Amino acid sequence: MTDRRTVFVVFDGFQPLDLTGPHEVFHSAGGYTCDVVARRAGPVRSVSGLLVHAGHGVADLDPAGADTLVVVGGQGVDRAREDADLVAWVAAAAAGARRVASVCSGVFLLAAAGVLDGRRVTTHWAREEQLAREHPGVRVDCDPIFVRDGRVWTSAGVTAGMDLALALVEDDLGRDIAHEVARRLVLFLRRPGGQSQFSVALWSRQPSTDPVRAAVTAIHADPGARHDIAGLAARAGLSPRHLQRRFTAEMGAPPAAYVERVRVEAAQRALTGGDEPVEAIARRCGFATAETLRRTFHRRLGVAPSDYRARFRSTAGPHEPPGPFGPLPDYTEEGRTA
Repeated sequence: MTDRRTVFVVFDGFQPLDLTGPHEVFHSAGGYTCDVVARRAGPVRSVSGLLVHAGHGVADLDPAGADTLVVVGGQGVDRAREDADLVAWVAAAAAGARRVASVCSGVFLLAAAGVLDGRRVTTHWAREEQLAREHPGVRVDCDPIFVRDGRVWTSAGVTAGMDLALALVEDDLGRDIAHEVARRLVLFLRRPGGQSQFSVALWSRQPSTDPVRAAVTAIHADPGARHDIAGLAARAGLSPRHLQRRFTAEMGAPPAAYVERVRVEAAQRALTGGDEPVEAIARRCGFATAETLRRTFHRRLGVAPSDYRARFRSTAGPHEPPGPFGPLPDYTEEGRTA
């Protein structure tokens, strides 16, 4: 059997796990030849300082030679997508490859190369809004761990690249081999839930006007309180219809959806911060019953509250939501005046 040639595209400031994770999956499966290409052949420094040797530069590697093209992500992708020669090579390689994939923010380089127009894709939850804003012709779905749209595959952030690589192995070699690779590398063949269970993206949107800020402050101050549109509008000094429109424009979601998300994330923090029963957490966070909380968790996060607690409680402190970007904004009056 001819080895499937898989070409990884890297650049200065790439995320090393985006490369090494999928690379190890392909190596463990067998039947793949993996190459690394960069702007120029030689050492390429990752965002964490790890040096990786790119065996090829774009000037000396035929873009038509890849069976699968994998573009990694990382902080350096914003500079990489401004490199006309690199973007042109990616476009040519994508046109000739049987299959094209991106890991994490590598999707931005594929978008710059014109590969994604009209396609459904995913990326790291922290950059979904940027991707949708900059590329309105791309359909961004940020909950899945990975998305397949025809011959184009895209994954969520960092370790999700290994989930993507396992799916590619399964597509090529079958479920049994993919399952054996997952077992050997101590991975889920199908990770439970989507990336929403890791996301704190809601908090990246901040109110820009005082009326909406008043409503947002009230929601965060007491997630378990009743926050119907009439009450929030009274706090904001606007009519319900006017608040609905302004709130949605500023916060990226209508008030009811925002309230539900705040309540879910309050429950997430409670679940990872102690041993309080799920029933008590549900009541305190504004859910009528524990069953309502369970249904909402399944719909939004793809997991049950008990499974979420088991998965995250050992790494999240009592006041830390899961996520890499530090504490949440303080919307209280004290937080704004401190």
